[in-house]
Amino acid sequence: MFTGIIEEIGYVKSFNSVSGGAKLEVCCSDVLSDLKIGDSICINGVCETVTSVNKSGFCVDISEETLSVTNFMVLAQNDKLNLERALTLNSRLGGHIVSGHVDCKGVISSIDKLSDFYNISVMIPPEFIKYVVYKGSIAVNGISLTVSEINGCRFTVAVIPHTYQNTNLHCLNIGKNVNIETDILGRYVEKMMLLNDNKNDTRINMEFLQENGFV
Repeated sequence: MFTGIIEEIGYVKSFNSVSGGAKLEVCCSDVLSDLKIGDSICINGVCETVTSVNKSGFCVDISEETLSVTNFMVLAQNDKLNLERALTLNSRLGGHIVSGHVDCKGVISSIDKLSDFYNISVMIPPEFIKYVVYKGSIAVNGISLTVSEINGCRFTVAVIPHTYQNTNLHCLNIGKNVNIETDILGRYVEKMMLLNDNKNDTRINMEFLQENGFV
């Protein structure tokens, strides 16, 4: 589990296709302080397991499924990567709950500079836009951001200068793919509502909450 608050920008040292997936070697420094083999780490919004650690970085194995859903397939040497270690029980939840399970790839449709601030718009597949909520949270390349506008299958996020400069957002161009994870809370609400509909009762009441383990 992660928060969407990026700790460090690393970069791709090597990315090699292998049978069944790929191997990614990441160069970094800050996140290495307590990183060990078997730890979960979020790379551009994707939860991966550390398979080796050295003085200059770490390696992960990437499955075919992950390659098909994320923008990892187009990674190249020296590409910048957003890195975040897994949330600990004594950590502040500064962003929102991010699982690291990417829903889909989005495409940058516009980047508007407003003084030092930026409005970035992203197009996503139509089946996922229902999970995007005005003023709700969304993870873009693992960054916790707030939705400022929704228009059809496009959403816009307002980005402050600190976030823009301290993540790989400043490397993006129009047409680039980004990893999108919608707010997991919306998925649970949808699931509960579907369960309710199957009972021909669309009300959320005390009986419903008890039956589904909320109280």
